[in-house]
Amino acid sequence: MRTVGQNLQEVRKRRGLNQRELAAASGVSLSYIRKLEQGEREAVRLETLRKLAAALRVPTMRLSAGRDEEGPIAGTVERWEAVRHALERPPTPTELDDEAPTVAGVQKAFNKAAPLFHKDQYAALAVVLPPLLRDAEALGNEGRRIRVRLLQLAGCLMVQTRQFGAAEVAISRALDDASDRMDGAATINTKCWLLLRQGQLETALDLAVKWADETEPRLSRATPAELSTWGLMLLRVTAAAVRNSQPGQAADALRLAKAAAVALGREYAPETDFLRTFGPTTVHLKRAENAGIVDRPDIVLRLAERAPVYSLRPRSSNRNRYELGIAEALAKTGQYAEGFERMQSIQHAAPEWIPNQTYARVVLKRIIEGRRTLTPDMRRMAADIHLEV
Repeated sequence: MRTVGQNLQEVRKRRGLNQRELAAASGVSLSYIRKLEQGEREAVRLETLRKLAAALRVPTMRLSAGRDEEGPIAGTVERWEAVRHALERPPTPTELDDEAPTVAGVQKAFNKAAPLFHKDQYAALAVVLPPLLRDAEALGNEGRRIRVRLLQLAGCLMVQTRQFGAAEVAISRALDDASDRMDGAATINTKCWLLLRQGQLETALDLAVKWADETEPRLSRATPAELSTWGLMLLRVTAAAVRNSQPGQAADALRLAKAAAVALGREYAPETDFLRTFGPTTVHLKRAENAGIVDRPDIVLRLAERAPVYSLRPRSSNRNRYELGIAEALAKTGQYAEGFERMQSIQHAAPEWIPNQTYARVVLKRIIEGRRTLTPDMRRMAADIHLEV
């Protein structure tokens, strides 16, 4: 298998650039490029690959050495063992309790558990999810609808906590049980997110484009659910395209997503189906995220001045990631104290979410390196999010 360094050297030479010229064009240090091409470095962050690819005018995956993913943080594999078992080995009839679950009972339990998902309460979910998955499976065809919803949420949770094998099982089972196009699209949306987290940008992009085409409604007669489904798929397109150094396709998808949001006129947020939240605010946040990815902290901070984030749930992952983007933009513009304060606010709002975010470790490392001092609060946060300092 070819390495990133070999791919980089080949493309650089075809473009007629020497290493120093590529460093100046990409913002990646000359010494880093030399180490890559000489094989002294193998692990490369996606952000760095994107910068190099943008300077060379090729897709990010042209430089990639293939599938690249960061595994789960320490201790989480054990935490989710019972959930993984429930997903991978659904119970047989002889393994179930004598008292069979009912659709009404499982629905009630699901409604009680749903807030735990959007509040990122992982410790509680690790306890309640395994029996809920078991009972939903026992319902058979009568419980298909609720089982799909539960598997979608379980898949999202497994992606969020980097339990990628379990995520793939949950997504596959949800697709098998999906009864309509919108259920299928909601599951595929999570599948695209999984692929992005695994560094499979082109596969994610192709899948998102396919489903965006298949779910495109007539705006004049579309229901809120249809607009939300299409808009969210377009946001996956723009997320994959911008990371793969395809700015034109990223901009086109974001423009269409904005059209869907304008047609909605408000933030569509079903109370028990937060995965389908979509509207003008969500699009605004994704626009800021894209600006951060292409290293435009000035645009991120300008957009932050007029983002109505109050219309999203306070602990939604979209909002949390957006706040991390602001923290990074503050750090990139030398406002380290303000950036760290923003990170403290995120940790206070979502203490179980932030340790699972590689991005959080990247931002905190930038802040610490910029300040050149390590305060007690920074040291505590670094320990909490598993950043070695």
